[in-house]
Amino acid sequence: MTQHRSIHWFRKGLRLHDNPAFLKACEQASEIYPIFILDPWFAKSGNCRVGVNRWRFLLQSLKDLDNSLKSLNLRLFVVRGKPDKQLEILCEKWKISRVTFEVDTEPYAVKRDKDVESKLTERGIEVIKCVSHTLFDTGSVVKANGGSPPLTYQRFQTVASKLGSPAKPVNAPTLNDVKGCKTPILAAHEEEFGVPTFAELGRDEGSCGPLLYPGGETEALERMERHMKKINWVCSFEKPQTSPNALNSSTTVLSPYLKFGCLSSRLFYHKLVEVYNGKKHSQPPVSLHGQLLWREFFYTVGSVTPNFDRMEGNPVCRQIPWSSNPEYLEKWSNGQTGFPFIDAIMRQLRQEGWIHHLARHAVACFLTRGDLWVSWEEGMKVFEELLLDADWSLNAGNWMWLSASAFFHQYFRVYSPIAFGKKTDPNGDFIRKYVPEVKKFPAKFIYEPWTAPLTMQQTAGCIIGKDYPRAIVDHSIVSKANISKMAAAYNAAKKDNSNSNSDNGKKVEKSKKRTSRTWHLKLKGCMETIYIYI
Repeated sequence: MTQHRSIHWFRKGLRLHDNPAFLKACEQASEIYPIFILDPWFAKSGNCRVGVNRWRFLLQSLKDLDNSLKSLNLRLFVVRGKPDKQLEILCEKWKISRVTFEVDTEPYAVKRDKDVESKLTERGIEVIKCVSHTLFDTGSVVKANGGSPPLTYQRFQTVASKLGSPAKPVNAPTLNDVKGCKTPILAAHEEEFGVPTFAELGRDEGSCGPLLYPGGETEALERMERHMKKINWVCSFEKPQTSPNALNSSTTVLSPYLKFGCLSSRLFYHKLVEVYNGKKHSQPPVSLHGQLLWREFFYTVGSVTPNFDRMEGNPVCRQIPWSSNPEYLEKWSNGQTGFPFIDAIMRQLRQEGWIHHLARHAVACFLTRGDLWVSWEEGMKVFEELLLDADWSLNAGNWMWLSASAFFHQYFRVYSPIAFGKKTDPNGDFIRKYVPEVKKFPAKFIYEPWTAPLTMQQTAGCIIGKDYPRAIVDHSIVSKANISKMAAAYNAAKKDNSNSNSDNGKKVEKSKKRTSRTWHLKLKGCMETIYIYI
């Protein structure tokens, strides 16, 4: 029997449970080298923005992974450098015959992995790739949809249902699974291959916010199990009914763990199946299963759509003439818009690295079509830097959605930066925590403090325009103007489409009507309950 020397290359799947590629690395292996490559493209490239809170989450996840490997008498090797070059060097140095890794669908990763596989196979090294970051193989979903991605959630559900239930997760390896397999460790292992420090990354650990969501598989599994014990909560969960401004999160906050692969989406899916079994429970798109399917939907579309993270050259994105306003963008990014609800959300994001999904909706709408008319690409970049769960496909897809550039087209439905937050937090406790300048305002004025009499502002110790910014815009005016701009952009696109399809205009019109009806039906079941009219 052939004995392999294997490398398993950890990237997103920072876990041992449901890691089929890692199990493949262990099969018939005399030596196994689990590695994580600190790619300078991620660490330093201007194309990739990683905030300090997310670096902390990653470093904690790597330490947790190394500890889990130690329980199997293995160790993690954190390698510095370009992946293709480092893998060639290590394969030669360690006499490797097999390399395994998890499939990644992001454009940079697809190109990187193709180059790596080509170079390794030329050397006669076996390369094994396994799908485990998503519920389904995204390529299979596209194929089942006739070769193109499903562009509505409803259509995605229909296609995915034909594929059956997601594969069940595989168990984490045991000592028996790695019997006879070792990781040769040198005395200088920590110096050469240890988890990097903040200093090595050129980051200041002291600038991190409070540690609310520790990184790693251990925390991911414990957090999931805590929620699975709340059976009634799980079964009745409906995302639109959760609070965007609760002081204690009203959702699972498992998204960072899914993003880094500390938690398997397939494990989470099938744990929910166990809880749901025989009980009445909520349904997609608003259920917890529905949230996993939203993730899968955006992963699928993003995997095959050119320029998915930008407007230009993106076939699913409307071309809207957004303005460039660095001042607006900076004030929005730093929570200085003068709208306490918006500012509280953005400050929570900057401090903690996570905000509720509906809070993301509110601030994204405010930046783009609602109030500031700044391109969704700019907001996406800020989220990419600050979110613990910044996920390329989901981040781009959600920003297109909220700016009514793709997927969602009822641009005339706008979040109010005043009324929306009042619904779930009428006293403004969330605002009082994150915008302390206005914490002494009465509830009547805390969402719009500029309306408070000067004497009240003085009593509260906060003069608007001096101690806290004036509202950056008049929402009642700019929102209506922006709706008109959106209408003009939509009409222009409709006219262009009509001209370009003049030969088959009737077919196009019928197709548009069908699409409109589809979205109306879908939205009746999902979005109407979470949008606030002006």
